[in-house]
Parts: sequence; C-alpha cells; structure tokens
Amino acid sequence: MIALYAVGLKSGGDPERLSATSLWRDRKLRPSSNTVNAARSTYGLDCPRTVVLDPPVRLRARFSSSGRAAGRVEELDSLLDCLCRYRDEYDAVALSSVIDVPGTYHREYFERAGKMVNPWGGVEAMLTHAVSSLLDVPSAHAPMFESREIANMDPGVVDPRMAAEAVSVTFLQCVLKGLQRSPRIVSGPRELASRGTLTAGDISCIIIPDGCLGLPTLAALEQGITVIAVRENRNLMKNDLAALPWRPGQFRRVENYWEAAGVMAALRAGIDPFSLRRPLNPVRVTNVSSVVQSKSTEVTTESLELASGLQNNDCRSLRPDGRHS
Repeated sequence: MIALYAVGLKSGGDPERLSATSLWRDRKLRPSSNTVNAARSTYGLDCPRTVVLDPPVRLRARFSSSGRAAGRVEELDSLLDCLCRYRDEYDAVALSSVIDVPGTYHREYFERAGKMVNPWGGVEAMLTHAVSSLLDVPSAHAPMFESREIANMDPGVVDPRMAAEAVSVTFLQCVLKGLQRSPRIVSGPRELASRGTLTAGDISCIIIPDGCLGLPTLAALEQGITVIAVRENRNLMKNDLAALPWRPGQFRRVENYWEAAGVMAALRAGIDPFSLRRPLNPVRVTNVSSVVQSKSTEVTTESLELASGLQNNDCRSLRPDGRHS
C-alpha cells in the first residue's frame, strides 16, 4: 500500500501568513503519519512509503441542483503522474487531502443528525473512482481539516452513526484498515477466467437502504442479482425501487437488518423466504387442457431424430403432423 497526502502551500500572500500555513501543513501531516505507523504496529499494515504531493490535488465539494453531493477535482494529472512513478511499489492507494466546503457545513452536518447529505462524499467518490478505474487499483480517500478552527470545533454528542467522524483527527484509520484486505482489481479476459477470481456472477445478493438508487443497484438489476432493501435504514433518497423492472423474486423489501439477514440465510440455503412466513399460503394449482389427436404413428428416421433432439432439451415447436415447424 502507498499513502499519499495531497498537502501544499497556497501561492502568494505575506510571509507571516505563509509561515502560519506551513506550520498548519506540518501539523496536519504529523497525525497522518502517526496513523500509518499506528496501523503498522497494531495490525501489521504493509505501507513502506508515504508521499507528500505539492502542489496538491484539490477537491471542491458542492451540491448539485437536485441536492446530490458532487464537486470538482483539480490537479488530477499531478496525482496520476505521482502514482504512475511508484506503480510497482503498491497494490492499494490511501489518499488524504483537504476538501474545500463552505465553513458552515461542518457544524450543520453534525447538528442535522443524518438529515443532511454528506457534502464530502460525492467528490471523494469522483476522485477514487477515477484513480481505481485508470490504474486498476483499490483506492480510498480521507478528508483533512481545512483549518485550525475547524479541527478545534466541538460538535458535542452527535448521532451514533456519526460518532466516529466526531472523534477522529485524520479520518484515515478506517481507510487503511479497509484497504489492507481489499481485493486486487483485474480486467483482462485471462485474469477474469482464472481460478479464484471473483466476478459479479459470484454475488448472490446485495443489501441496501430502501430508496437508494445508484450504480450497484442498477448493475444488480441488469445482471439478475437479488436486491434486499431495508426500510428501517431511512435516508434522504425517495426512489420507489419496486417500480424498477425486476425479475420475479429478484427484489425483496424487508423492515430491518435482522430480517435482511434471515432472507440472505434462506437464499443461501436454497429456501424460499416466503415459505418461512405465516400464514403459509397453499401452492397454486393450474389446470391445463389439451386436445390430443389419436392417429397411427409411423416410426421413421425423422421421428427418431426428433426424439433424440427432445432428449437433448431441443424445445423446437412441432406441427400437428409431427414434423418440425
């Protein structure tokens, strides 16, 4: 793994401001370096090199007109050049950089207790998707604090889902731990066909919050992968997933993650989840009537070939006289 810190000094400005910026840059780098070393000493992270990129890649987070988290990535070329220079030394990339957001977002994000879209996540996804797609390598990003004032902000006791963000200094430890066991990305036909390679065909189902619609859900829809939507995990997206053109039994909506785990266990065991519900409705019985014409049948070479074809699951239709249509 390689850890890359995109930290630089803003050009221009008076010497005193430049000195203060330099000191703040050094203060931001020390916790990140300590985070990497802590991971190496506690769970054996293999990260022989960290790189400081100057000038840095710049991430600017904004909301789109629809309310989605989006943004702009600048100086991507310098980041890719750096990663290409050390490409033989790593199998995963941990990125850490400042994300430019309006100053009011930090406190508002915690105070709204999950009712505000994470403003940093959209542009982070844009960056890591670009890096992983171009270099075929797992990558993840951790944001750095923009200023001393933001770093010293006390959000108070926050929603439990945000608690880890409220106490973290670097937001980097989860990135390192996740990337340590991340699978290698392969794209060539030979690698995809090799033994041990996991593809979409190896995924039996995905579990998502109800209403969320993104690339994983659309990919599952297209490839016939079962999707389990959890109502209890409320979010800001309002999509009606049931309206999508699912195959029979492909989409299942449950109340909570306990129920989702049960559905997943049933699918893995080859059990119809509906057979575990009560009351259990009886199986439907359908009567099919057919008219059979009674006539003598002459055994010919053609009829023997037809019988052989039917044994091999050749489902070609027949004319009433027994010949191929």
